[in-house]
Amino acid sequence: MPPRATPTARQLRLGAELRKLRERAGLNTREAAELIGAKQARVSNIETGRFGLSERSIRTLAGNYACGDEDLITALIAMTGKQQRGWWEEYRDLLPLGQLDLAELEHHASAIALATVLHIPGLLQTVDHARAIFAEGVPALPPPDIEDRVSYRIKRQRILYGDEPTPCKAVIHEAALRMPFGGPQTARAQLQHVIDMSEREHITVQVIPFRNGTFAGSGQSINYFSGPVPQLDTVLLEQAHGSLLLDAEAQLEKYRLVIGKMESIALTQEESRDFIHGLIREL
Repeated sequence: MPPRATPTARQLRLGAELRKLRERAGLNTREAAELIGAKQARVSNIETGRFGLSERSIRTLAGNYACGDEDLITALIAMTGKQQRGWWEEYRDLLPLGQLDLAELEHHASAIALATVLHIPGLLQTVDHARAIFAEGVPALPPPDIEDRVSYRIKRQRILYGDEPTPCKAVIHEAALRMPFGGPQTARAQLQHVIDMSEREHITVQVIPFRNGTFAGSGQSINYFSGPVPQLDTVLLEQAHGSLLLDAEAQLEKYRLVIGKMESIALTQEESRDFIHGLIREL
C-alpha cells in the first residue's frame, strides 16, 4: 500500500505520539526499524502519519519502546486500523483541510473547552450568525462557498446533541457577545441561543465582562480537546492565517492554565445568563 498523500490530523497525531515514545526510549529511526525488521523509511512514514498500522503493530512498537502504559496503548490502537470515513469527508474538496481537522478533533474529543474573545464559538453559533460572519470574509467568498461553510459549521454542532453529547465548556468575552453580526435581530437570536445552550446539562457558558479587566489568553481563540488519556489532549489555536495544532506536554499545560485563569475571573453560569439577558435588552 502506498503512503498516504494527505494524512488527517488524527493520523498525524498517532505518528507524533509514536515518535515521542521512540525518542523517550533513546532510539533513532534506524534502530527502531531494525527492531521491527523494516526499512528506516517505513518508520519515518509511520511517524508522519503516512502509513496505517494494525493493533499488533502498535503493541509491537510500544513493546520495543518500553511503554507500559496500557491506557495510552489502548488509546493509540483506537486511532489506527480501518477508520470509518467521517461526515466531514464530504467537504474535502470544498473547504481548507484545516477545517476538516477541526471537525475530526471535535468528533473524537471526550470533552471540549473553548475560550474566545472576539467571536462566539462556532459550536454555539446560529445559522444566520455564521452566515453573517462568512459574508465578512477577506477576500470575499462567493455565495455557494459561504453556504458550504455555514452548513459545515452547523453540522459540527451534532456532537452537542444526541444520547451521548460531548461535554463542552465555553468562556466568552463580552466583546464577542457585543459583535452585532447580521444586525440586531440576528444578534438577539444568537444571544438567546447561547443562553438556551447553556441550560443543557453538558454545556457550561461563562462570560468575562469588560469590567473584570485584563486576563491571560486575551489575544487568541483557544480550543482544548480532551483525549481518552491526558497525553492525547490537543489544543487548536484559531488565527487569521489558519489553525495551529499543539500537543507538546508543556503547551498543553500552558493552555490548561490559561483557560483556568479565564474561568476564574469569569462570571458564574447563572450570572452569565443574566448578563446575556441584559445584552439582549440593550439591542
